[in-house]
Amino acid sequence: MLLRDLLSAPELRLVLLTGDETPDREIGGVLITDLPDPRRYLSGGELVLTGLMWRRSPGDSARFVAALAEAGVAAIGAGDARLGMVPDDLVAACREHGLPLLEVPVEVSFGAVTDFVGRRVAAVQAGDLRGALGRHRRIVAAVAEGAGLGELFALVETELGVTAAVVSACGSVVAGALPEDQAVRLARDYLAAVRLPVVVDRGGRFTLFAVDRAHRAAGWALVCRGEVDAEIGFELAACVALERTRAEAGRRVERRLAEQLIALACSGGEPTELSARLRTCGVDPAEPYALVAAAASRRGATDGPDPALLGGQVVEELLDRRVVAVAGADASVTLVPLRGDAYGDDRDALAERLRDRAAVIAAGLPALTVSVGVSGALTGPQAIRGGVEEAGHARRLAAARGGGVVTGDEIYTHALLLATTPGEVRSSFAERLLGPLFDYDRRHGAELVRTLGAFLDCTGSWNACAERLHVHVNTVRYRIRRVEELTGRDLSSMADRVDLFLALRAG
Repeated sequence: MLLRDLLSAPELRLVLLTGDETPDREIGGVLITDLPDPRRYLSGGELVLTGLMWRRSPGDSARFVAALAEAGVAAIGAGDARLGMVPDDLVAACREHGLPLLEVPVEVSFGAVTDFVGRRVAAVQAGDLRGALGRHRRIVAAVAEGAGLGELFALVETELGVTAAVVSACGSVVAGALPEDQAVRLARDYLAAVRLPVVVDRGGRFTLFAVDRAHRAAGWALVCRGEVDAEIGFELAACVALERTRAEAGRRVERRLAEQLIALACSGGEPTELSARLRTCGVDPAEPYALVAAAASRRGATDGPDPALLGGQVVEELLDRRVVAVAGADASVTLVPLRGDAYGDDRDALAERLRDRAAVIAAGLPALTVSVGVSGALTGPQAIRGGVEEAGHARRLAAARGGGVVTGDEIYTHALLLATTPGEVRSSFAERLLGPLFDYDRRHGAELVRTLGAFLDCTGSWNACAERLHVHVNTVRYRIRRVEELTGRDLSSMADRVDLFLALRAG
């Protein structure tokens, strides 16, 4: 309640001695005391009623009022019962500290003042509670009726004065308004936070809440401007999670259709049926598209989220939830239309976006490995199968490099063949072909392995190889003849040269 409400109560007949300029000061409660220093019992905002029993000399008033001013009380009410009046030294002390001072007549009990203030404060609190409940009901009703996140945030700002947005783990703005660079920084704060909610300073104070229990790499963060009460933030995050769940229910159908399309293409389905399924998935058979394969796993972990499933969730966030993913054996596969409004019919623009977004996750969650492979730009239903294979090869190469994004342009090399071959197979292959040469070098201090590598690098030129090794050309001829004898291979044969070249690289 306000000080003016107390003064306007005719039954109390209170007289304002100081504080004419603060009639709208709020009073939150009452304390009756005659202690010379009651600060330990005060929390601020009280009306302090005193019978002046603490006053022994005029100097006591200054000390009493200074203590109450420090405690942040709203006003002082002095009774006339002991002295028959309010002493001038108390009036002066209150005026000096800017505290309103009320004179309480002898015939008015402190209990009557306390009851009046208690009733008014309770009424105000009840009104605030009714208002809060009303606001809460309106927000919940809007979510239940299917309000989108934009509509929800507009309502929350109007009803609660809270400005909010939602940011994905890769730094894209799901809803609300945030500059892109600020969204990326907030996403990194969300990923790196040990515990949520957390307050961060990113060009202003923000409070971050987790929207759902998804793995953080595929999760959303609720971003509230300023330091927001945890209860409000949790309720708003629950509303956002409900909207995400509602959207996910619709996406299950899309995923099922995409899964049927990929499965049919990989099993050699008829072009006519594949074209029909492409249209069902919202893709014109004549428009360009790319295949994306992704997996995500925690380094050194033996359990936890399935790499393919988590990879699908991550890639959907990387692509702003434009597409749906199909979980495969070791990776998730996604068909991405290269429409002009999204990627400018450009596979490279798609790959660049994936790299930028994946870098945010890599910076925020260094223990998580996200490997993504992107095929070339394709058209027509017959190209889907090859695109799936190409994206899968590129993803495995990305995984061999420790994560990141690899495009199909990078895989057409012997490095892909070796990177996608199990390590034990590579070792066995190299040992079978080169083992006799290593044994010979150890026993005789020869350099057959080094000479073989130089000979192949020089495309079989005797003179060039001799110059590189700084030996006579006849020495090269002798060593290569020994290599052929020990390996049983003919280095004039291209097939045998390829085998030995791959064995050197595999070893």
